[in-house]
Amino acid sequence: MGIADEDVLKVRDATDIAALIGEVVALRKSGSRWTGLCPFHAEKTGSFSVNAELGAYYCFGCQAKGDAITFVREIHHLDFVGAVEMLANRAGIQLTYTTSGEGEGRKKRTRLIEAMNAAVEWYHDRLLTSPDAGEARGYLRSRDFTADMVRQYKIGWAPDDWDALCKALKLTPDVAKDTGLGFVNSRNKLQDSFRGRVLFPIFDVRGDPVAFGGRILPNHEGSKYKNSASSEIYEKSEVLYGLNWAKADIVEHDEVVVCEGYTDVIGFATAGVPRAVATCGTALTERHVQTLRRFAKRIILGFDADAAGQGAAEKFYEWEQKHELDVHVLALPPGMDPGDMARTDPAGLAAAVKDAVPFLGFRLNRLLASANLSTAEGRARAAEAAMKVVAEHPNQLVRDQYLREVADRCRLDVESLRTMRIAPSRPAPPASTTPTRRPAETPAHVVLRLAVQRPEDVGDLLHESLFVDDIDAAAFRALCEAGTFHDAVEQAGPEAGELLQRLATEEIFEVNAEEDVARLTDDVLGRVLVDLEAEVRASDDPLALS
Repeated sequence: MGIADEDVLKVRDATDIAALIGEVVALRKSGSRWTGLCPFHAEKTGSFSVNAELGAYYCFGCQAKGDAITFVREIHHLDFVGAVEMLANRAGIQLTYTTSGEGEGRKKRTRLIEAMNAAVEWYHDRLLTSPDAGEARGYLRSRDFTADMVRQYKIGWAPDDWDALCKALKLTPDVAKDTGLGFVNSRNKLQDSFRGRVLFPIFDVRGDPVAFGGRILPNHEGSKYKNSASSEIYEKSEVLYGLNWAKADIVEHDEVVVCEGYTDVIGFATAGVPRAVATCGTALTERHVQTLRRFAKRIILGFDADAAGQGAAEKFYEWEQKHELDVHVLALPPGMDPGDMARTDPAGLAAAVKDAVPFLGFRLNRLLASANLSTAEGRARAAEAAMKVVAEHPNQLVRDQYLREVADRCRLDVESLRTMRIAPSRPAPPASTTPTRRPAETPAHVVLRLAVQRPEDVGDLLHESLFVDDIDAAAFRALCEAGTFHDAVEQAGPEAGELLQRLATEEIFEVNAEEDVARLTDDVLGRVLVDLEAEVRASDDPLALS
């Protein structure tokens, strides 16, 4: 179901974006703009700017950007339709629902999501009713999956056939490829991507199915897990399994547990902790973290976060500072994973979440617990190793607190540890409260800013040939070809679209269009001259150049 494009335009035009954002952010007038503290990241110096006339916002700190619809989606965790509905109700606009009014991109996504929904239901029904799924049902029962759990999580079964799904759903090669449900094999035949596996559907944060995770049955050949590859509707570095179900509890507790497997997520839920999510066959990425930061500040790592060594530690410490996070670690009994513990000791699993310790504290506890602290030599070695771990943390105050703890546990004098002079392993990342340096101004951006905010001032003075940078040229073309500013942002592409949104929210203090365009022209001619001189110097026969 979509919303007619003309109704989307009505809603956007009827919304006072400054008033809308002002309900969440304390905005103040600054010239022709509104500025304030960004609601999407922690800061003390305001870098958030709103252009009420063009209906756009941009943060010069975290690069959050968009229009009124985007803002409502991000703040209230809604999908596109939900955000438009909310704003339409606010403005008293009656919406028309239609599929014919959708843009081509939305139409294609709708088709792919419909195919994924059909696949989820087909695989799920196959698990529940098909004779060939008997072994799969037995496996799930052995893992304490109840019928209600199977239905709740839409778990399915992919039969060990070449093309059963593609035939049953009558998938076209394009849809099969773009959803990741199938592919054309070497014999030019359409083939299912998953065969002989228990399937866990992966939903995006809106609740749309976008991928699958497949588990091979015990004693069968093949890799234990197989996950959908990235596709037009699925990016594994962004999507987290279970977030669609967990987000309400995550927001309520300001806390999320990140684990590795689908069964771990389900195990946490059965243990009374329905705020767990899982990475889908990949390491935790910064894009995952950025997604989770929209919902909670405290992230509990439900996997062996220390296994990857110092590189992983640096990454987690950087994210803590950059995104204003508290990273904790779940301490489980040796050899136990959350899925196992949910079956054997669910109360213990819930208690472990409650008692999760800070990441650095977890690493030190593990190191000192395995050390020999009964001898002077053992305590010295343990202290030296512990101080190397402490030194990895970029915050001096945090390091100092743990230095005292190491001294106490190793029965050493604090000052003797200080004299070791172990410096941080890397420079601390800039704090998010530091004022953000805006991109360097260029003559092209000065003129493009006029084209965005005061197109009447530049009129016929501009030509695409004046924009030699590809991104600048794409931004200018979009402005010329689109009917509205928002259309230009969508048509320009990600980088040029972001440039347009940034320029729309920057203040213009003095306007002399002819001088600005003349300065840009001089800049372009200067570049051409430099390139020509370089070409002449490199040529064996400069006179032959034409």
